[in-house]
Amino acid sequence: MIVLGIILLVVGFVTSISILWTIGIVLVVLGAVLWVLGSLGHAVAGRRHYW
Repeated sequence: MIVLGIILLVVGFVTSISILWTIGIVLVVLGAVLWVLGSLGHAVAGRRHYW
């Protein structure tokens, strides 16, 4: 999810499409939050770990 967010950020920046930029930021932040929660041992969406 983080990688997809970064790809969308780059594509949105290069093509100057603001919706891709916004979706990319949301995906990066959401992926980072899920990654931190999973690494702390909290169950995320029914899983003990989240990659």
